[in-house]
Amino acid sequence: MSDRFWEGDTRLDQLDRAQWEALCDGCGKCCLHKLEDADTGALAATNVACRLLDTEAARCRDYRHRHAHVPDCIRLTPRDAATFRWLPSTCAYRLRAEGKPLPDWHYLVCGDREAVHRAGESTRGWTVSEDEAEDLEHHMTDREL
Repeated sequence: MSDRFWEGDTRLDQLDRAQWEALCDGCGKCCLHKLEDADTGALAATNVACRLLDTEAARCRDYRHRHAHVPDCIRLTPRDAATFRWLPSTCAYRLRAEGKPLPDWHYLVCGDREAVHRAGESTRGWTVSEDEAEDLEHHMTDREL
């Protein structure tokens, strides 16, 4: 991997597979169910996670085979990152698509994979699996995604 590939003018479509995957900070927010207001289109966050998300680690339990278990899991590509408005505001894919820098707590910047959790920017410890939750409307949260 080239040094500091996440900075500067490198476009997402110029990244190799390893660089693309390395952008993920491991927050788990993209794995949360969101509700969309039918009238306004506004998205509301819930604390309900995909059944594959390890809610303590904030990581997918079977990332490589996730589509076999969860067929509607999104396959994010460099072209899509700028168009998926449900991506968290702190998502490195979204930030880079918008030409913005990564936050200081991103492990590529600080070298510490636990920093995202200490900064309170991950799903660790406050989410429930969709297998345990009932109506999503009862799981809405005011956390900003």
